[in-house]
Amino acid sequence: MLKLRAMFIVLTSLVRATLSFFKTQRELALENLALRHQIGVLKRSLGTRRVCLKPSDQKLWVVLSRLWTGWHQVLAIVQPATVIRWHRDGFGCFWASKFWASKSRRRDGRPELDGEVRAVFRSTVAKYMIRHRKPPSPTWRAFLDNHVKDLVSLDFFVVPTATFRVLFVLLILAHDRRRVLHFNVTSGPSAEWTAQQVVQAFPGDSIPRYLLRDRDCIYGKYFRHRVKNLGIEEALIAARSPWQNPYVERLIGSIRRECLNHVIVLNEQHLRRILHSYFQYYHRSRCHLSLEGDAPVPRSVQGPELGQGIELSEVGGLHHRYIREAA
Repeated sequence: MLKLRAMFIVLTSLVRATLSFFKTQRELALENLALRHQIGVLKRSLGTRRVCLKPSDQKLWVVLSRLWTGWHQVLAIVQPATVIRWHRDGFGCFWASKFWASKSRRRDGRPELDGEVRAVFRSTVAKYMIRHRKPPSPTWRAFLDNHVKDLVSLDFFVVPTATFRVLFVLLILAHDRRRVLHFNVTSGPSAEWTAQQVVQAFPGDSIPRYLLRDRDCIYGKYFRHRVKNLGIEEALIAARSPWQNPYVERLIGSIRRECLNHVIVLNEQHLRRILHSYFQYYHRSRCHLSLEGDAPVPRSVQGPELGQGIELSEVGGLHHRYIREAA
């Protein structure tokens, strides 16, 4: 198997040597470094069943993936997804290092109570709690269902970059058709910036009745004042209860699983382009069970009488759209 890989790298080198006339000196230098490194790894791995990789090899490919857009085209010893996983593992180690752990370590506050004491407190409180005989108020799920056409939700999520920076993505989602009304990216969110995004998301007469959000401190006094002036009533979820904002949380999970977990983000502009491409696919092509298999932007059912099915690549090849077209 290793000999086959070595032969593949040699053949790849010959083909790329022919195409080298059309590349810049920087690209040629990076490609030469990548190919020489892989040949060295394969020589080191002769006599073994697996490719012997060191931490320095992983770091080299992570750096190459940040400096060179064509790195995945010459990679033969591992899959490109493996390099992306190395980068994410490095990001986790960076934030879990002793320096950042010391920054985030809690230094004050009350000492933790013993488990037996907490158990006594719970039993005592339960003993004297007032028992409500009236039926409970409508559930949170009933509120979401009853006002689905009047609700939009708002939330942030973070994305690490190739240089270990943290970018914040703001999403504003309409509940009725699961449409992304607005999104933007920033490295330093503030109440003023967030309020301006809400204003841009609802031009003219498109203002919703309710805005569903969590209790993050980013939504400060200035934000609340601007939202109130728009005529929007804020619906706040309980503290540490993201399940009460399910639609936008589910969308964030889909963005990670279907898009961001497969790419390395370089900067704010790069992330905006990626999300713009994904949301085009999300609105026009991605099916939703809650919409009876339809997309957020309704589309007609194409029967076999319309012609042969063809495949269209979307989101840089991560997903595909299938349509029928007459021959």
